[in-house]
Amino acid sequence: MSAGPGSPEGLHRAFRHLPPELNSHVAAAVSHLHEWTERHGLIGTTTARERFDRADFGSFAAATYPTADQRGLCLIADWFAWLFLLDDQLDDGVLGKDPLRTGELMSQIFEVLTGDGAALPARAPSIVTSLADLWQRTEASPRWRARFVDHVITGGLAARWEADNRARGTIPDVPSYVENRRHTGAIYACMDLIEVVEGIDLPPDVYDSEPFARALRAACDVVCWTNDVYSLDKETALGEYHNLVTVVRHAHALTTDQAVDRVTALITDEVDAFTRWEEEALRALPGHTGLLEPYFAGMRSWMRGNFDWSARTRRYRDAADAGPETVDYLELALVDGASGSPGEQR
Repeated sequence: MSAGPGSPEGLHRAFRHLPPELNSHVAAAVSHLHEWTERHGLIGTTTARERFDRADFGSFAAATYPTADQRGLCLIADWFAWLFLLDDQLDDGVLGKDPLRTGELMSQIFEVLTGDGAALPARAPSIVTSLADLWQRTEASPRWRARFVDHVITGGLAARWEADNRARGTIPDVPSYVENRRHTGAIYACMDLIEVVEGIDLPPDVYDSEPFARALRAACDVVCWTNDVYSLDKETALGEYHNLVTVVRHAHALTTDQAVDRVTALITDEVDAFTRWEEEALRALPGHTGLLEPYFAGMRSWMRGNFDWSARTRRYRDAADAGPETVDYLELALVDGASGSPGEQR
């Protein structure tokens, strides 16, 4: 058995009670995403464009936010492109092995999210300038923005933790990895976007309540761990060990197949835990059903949509097949700045 994309049998059983959905505006999102990444200079080379298109992030957005209107889905697709392009730089490139450079870039990102709207530096990298566009287009309440920023900041700290591990050659223990993985995957921030597309605004006492928080944590773990199963071959080929399968295999002296089976069982358990906590939240917070039901529906769509997209995308297979020497889809101008405007980065 080949770990990752070749071993989905147990995962199919884990998601059997979550029906797949697809947003009807998927074609518009795919077209818009191509134009947006071109306009903001996020993809400059033919190799990078071909790999990006094969990943099919527009369809990923459509599978995870099936009820968004066309404008909302296009915004989500752009957020996905931004997050995954940043993730590639942190996981696959030299940036993710350099804690200092990682910290410097994350500081620029935080400045966009927490600043007062001042003009960006002339040489700001495209990953920063495109974020400014996303942030301006994301319409939400001040408390939602504060929560989203907190999630991004926590993700930045977790990215530094990963970079430190890589610099030292440290394989993390399972509890530390699980805690940080929720944040390196930016999944809390992605779940926040459910409120944007659904037009809801969860009050703090609901968001911070135990049943809602536990359901959200379970859904986030399901998404992150499913991603780890499917990205295992890619990350192994690139020498990356921040993956739950790898961490479990190392901690318990297992074979790869045994570790995949153990992680698959953990995913199944977390899907069940999500269902239990969802039911508990709806019982405990009856006055907020109108806010909770679309949010829980969004979590279910995320878990199932992520599974379906991960099973079919070329994102992980292409990198796994290429091997560790071939990361020519990475573009330094994305995170280091450029000498001209986005349109001149060709």
